[in-house]
Amino acid sequence: MEAIVQTGGLQYPVKKGQILDVNQIDAKEGTEIELDVLTLFGDEPKFGTPLVEGAKVKAKVLEHHLGDKIVVAKYKRRKGYHKKQGHRQNLTKIEIVAV
Repeated sequence: MEAIVQTGGLQYPVKKGQILDVNQIDAKEGTEIELDVLTLFGDEPKFGTPLVEGAKVKAKVLEHHLGDKIVVAKYKRRKGYHKKQGHRQNLTKIEIVAV
C-alpha cells in the first residue's frame, strides 16, 4: 500500500520501510510520529478533501542533521557589488513504519 503524505509544506509519496529526508520536525530521535495523508493507494485509491479520514501513516524519527550547503551569489556588473551567502537546511531523517 502506498500513500502521499504532507509534512513541512511538502508532499511525499511513501511506502512501508522507506527512508526520507524531510524538513525538520519537532520530535526527539527514536519517537514515532503520524503524518497527514492526502491520497491513499491500494485496491481502490482514496483521495482526501484535503485529508483522507481515518488513514494514518506512522513514521519513526531516526536522526536530525543538516543538508548539503547551498551557495547563493549576487553580482551587479560595473557597480562593484558582489555578495556571497551560504545556507544549510535543517533536516530530519524518518523511516515509514506503517501505512
